[in-house]
Amino acid sequence: MRKLFPYITRPILVLSLVSLFTDMASEMLYPVMPAFLESIGFSILLIGLLEGLAEMIAGLSKGYFGKRSDIQQKRLPFVQLGYALSAISKPMMALLSYPLWIFFARTTDRVGKGLRSAPRDAMLNANASKETKASVFGFHRSMDTIGAIVGPLLALIYLQCYPQDYKNLFLLAFIPGLIAVIFTWSLKEEKKAARGERVKFFSFLSYLPNAKKPYRQLVIGLLAFALVNSSDVLLLLRMKQIGIDDVTIISMYIGYNIIYALLAFPIGILADKVSIKYIFIAGLLIFAVVYTGFAYAESATTYYILFACYGIYAAATEGIAKAWITNITPKEEAGTAIGTYTGLSSIAAFFASALAGLIWSVAGAGWAFGISAAVALLVGAYLVSIPFQRVVSSANGA
Repeated sequence: MRKLFPYITRPILVLSLVSLFTDMASEMLYPVMPAFLESIGFSILLIGLLEGLAEMIAGLSKGYFGKRSDIQQKRLPFVQLGYALSAISKPMMALLSYPLWIFFARTTDRVGKGLRSAPRDAMLNANASKETKASVFGFHRSMDTIGAIVGPLLALIYLQCYPQDYKNLFLLAFIPGLIAVIFTWSLKEEKKAARGERVKFFSFLSYLPNAKKPYRQLVIGLLAFALVNSSDVLLLLRMKQIGIDDVTIISMYIGYNIIYALLAFPIGILADKVSIKYIFIAGLLIFAVVYTGFAYAESATTYYILFACYGIYAAATEGIAKAWITNITPKEEAGTAIGTYTGLSSIAAFFASALAGLIWSVAGAGWAFGISAAVALLVGAYLVSIPFQRVVSSANGA
């Protein structure tokens, strides 16, 4: 690995392994979370409210902690505490079944994600050159997604042996989470003097209107896309709606993650060599094709193909977007820049799912997926028109 890809340094490898084990822990629980919540008396409405509020808290905290890590000129403490909170939240779910406690446990997990995400990405950025950022973020996404493959497989094996034993599964999920936390303590960070600024919780929201023009142009396009990029749960519900069985749906989802994991790193390398901008736009085109397919497809075979293409889309956009942002942002602002984007994007995704659900219920699934596909094409056309301009100055402003 080191000879083939010398830019995958030890900090990048360790951060990627941390993400792998954390995602393994989280994805062990993701497929069973709705069934577990229903088993302890949660209604569908309460489940939706719980997940929506938890994601909203995570989204807002990404921006806040990203900016705070920039001002304190420290990333590692945020990363260590963030992963620790996510690990602790797993056994918390097994202790008590009261709604307020479950909400507290889920919020602890989401705050952990918000606490670590932007500072971790800023650490990845600091350990990459402008010529290797897409490769580095792609490698990290590949490792993260391997955890998303292994986690559900482990849960599936466990529940085959011990059906509906959800509480012990939550306890078992603490093990990979703990391994991730231990890995974070092997990282080191150069000490820098903090900037003497106070950070209010919503102060990161002022970054977007005051940032340099290339960042504003890019993030406006990315957020427009986020407003139609609804939860993957709707894709799964669409397949369920036309009569595809659960085992087939789960196998498609695992296949999607496998393709994502296999392609994120090589597509990142390709983006560094060819064009970060046009690889991302190609990903949007694939998204539009996939969502158009979901509007009309009726056979399981077609959905296998669509989910495979969906894995290519994810590999060509998620890590690539962060590489694009960090290439047009000064390093000392990376936490705020990424945190602002990912925080606002999380909030937009929450509204995207609500909007898609509303359109689906009123006009049908075809309209819900078709509108998303059309907007993705419009965003792609918009991004073609904006320049890809690497940052040349650390000064913030228009």
